[in-house]
Amino acid sequence: MAYATYEQVQAGYITLTADEISVCNALLDEAAVIIDSYNANAAADAKEVVSCRMVRRALGAGEATIPIGSTQGSMTAGPYTQSWTMGSGSAGELYLSRVDKKLLGVSNSIGFSDPYPEVITS
Repeated sequence: MAYATYEQVQAGYITLTADEISVCNALLDEAAVIIDSYNANAAADAKEVVSCRMVRRALGAGEATIPIGSTQGSMTAGPYTQSWTMGSGSAGELYLSRVDKKLLGVSNSIGFSDPYPEVITS
């Protein structure tokens, strides 16, 4: 069950072709599974926003311009060199960014718990 529609994905982004709409719908279903694996109890609006962000990254990766998610890039005219450094995730792959995880109420945190609380007494 997708948390967003293709119309929400293309709003403020690009107009999708018929082929891209079918791909978008499949990606939205896949994004919902990924989101639920992190936090199925997240707010509905957060799930919608994160779904749109994930699918836009995946769809944008197929463009011939600068890939979405790249942190650095270089182009050279001759001898035709082009390179991009990707930040997190991979081009064309659905992934949760650090901001996405925060929106869903999960984040990378370091914690500690004592496995033997009954052993230590004051």
